[in-house]
Amino acid sequence: MFVEVARLGSMARAAELLHLTPPAISMQIRDLENQVGLPLFDREGRQVSLSTAGEYFVIHAKRMLGALKDADNAMARLKKLEHGLLTVGMVSTAKYFVPRLLALFCQEHPGVEVRLNIAGNREQLVRLMQAGEIDLSVMGRPPKEVATRSEAFAAHPLVFVCPPDHPLLALGHPPVPSLEPYPFIVREHGSGTRNAMQQFFSEHRFEPRITMEMSSNETIKQAVMAGMGVSFLSLHTLGLELRSGLLKVLEVEGTPVMRTWHIVHLQSKLLSPAAEAYRYFMIERGERFLSEHDAALIGSCAPPG
Repeated sequence: MFVEVARLGSMARAAELLHLTPPAISMQIRDLENQVGLPLFDREGRQVSLSTAGEYFVIHAKRMLGALKDADNAMARLKKLEHGLLTVGMVSTAKYFVPRLLALFCQEHPGVEVRLNIAGNREQLVRLMQAGEIDLSVMGRPPKEVATRSEAFAAHPLVFVCPPDHPLLALGHPPVPSLEPYPFIVREHGSGTRNAMQQFFSEHRFEPRITMEMSSNETIKQAVMAGMGVSFLSLHTLGLELRSGLLKVLEVEGTPVMRTWHIVHLQSKLLSPAAEAYRYFMIERGERFLSEHDAALIGSCAPPG
């Protein structure tokens, strides 16, 4: 509105062009001047002309509108994306849902060639990013040791798990100290899951009795199912085991521990159209996809009645 009034020199003519009423235009201009703290127009009857402040401000306003147009054009190009190579890296915990999201993306962009690189943990993924081997990464905790652009796209719940006959299940919501007698099977140092667990226990001033450390979610789940201990894992890794009753979520007080999934890339990396399209896809679709997955999973594990 401001740019059109400045161009036409009349609020009435700007209102006609924008299909609004002159009072609506006048009110918006007054609000804008109040925000700026300076008069943007000199008024003479129905005619207006830019003030000194307005002459400076209109330059920035046109730049902003130009940037918005560039963004619209970029989105239009991405909607018509047909070809390209996309390399996606992820921590091992994300492999339980990222391939399904990638499959949906490929259905919409069949010409894009996709390559997956699954790192064992967060530290390994950061090294792959620094080496330039991947376009985009899916991880929980963005790195602070390198300059990245990180955007959250979905909630990430982490829970305690145990075998279905574990005595703590009878307590309903056991307090953290009740975990003291039981052995823990945990992820290795450097993994996001291990960091989240350590932070949770630190906040509760509790030291778990760790008897095994493993770099594989699958191996940890097998050990827990065998009755070798309890563990702390991402809810997104547990779908099959919870639905089949092989594992149970131990609803310890203060859980689930909520973290966030991020889509990350190096600030110095210029994303290809394919990578830019996937980044936009994850931000737009990731939250709904995972929230529906979590709701279905929790519903399938609820006791009957």
